[in-house]
Amino acid sequence: DKEVVLAAVAQNGSALEYAADNMKADREVVLAAVTKDGSSMKFAAEHLKSDKDFVLAATSKSYLALAYVAAPLKADEVVLAAAAKSGTALYYAAGPLTADKEVVLTAVT
Repeated sequence: DKEVVLAAVAQNGSALEYAADNMKADREVVLAAVTKDGSSMKFAAEHLKSDKDFVLAATSKSYLALAYVAAPLKADEVVLAAAAKSGTALYYAAGPLTADKEVVLTAVT
């Protein structure tokens, strides 16, 4: 039941690990989990980890989600969204972005 899973991930984002596969593919459920604990992104369905719009939403909630997104998305505006939350997001950024002036300024301000 979606309401039960939403309640569980609202308390502990890592509870997503134990949810049914259809819940791990549900945008609302995964976003609620990531809001509580960004590292819960690792339990999300693969298609969500590759969906730029979803990844932007997730990384704007928690920079930790960036660690688990598809490699091609660890660039540009996704990193900016994560860096705006925490400069630590640069740790998960694609190599060239760690030297990008706009990204670094976003991370440190």
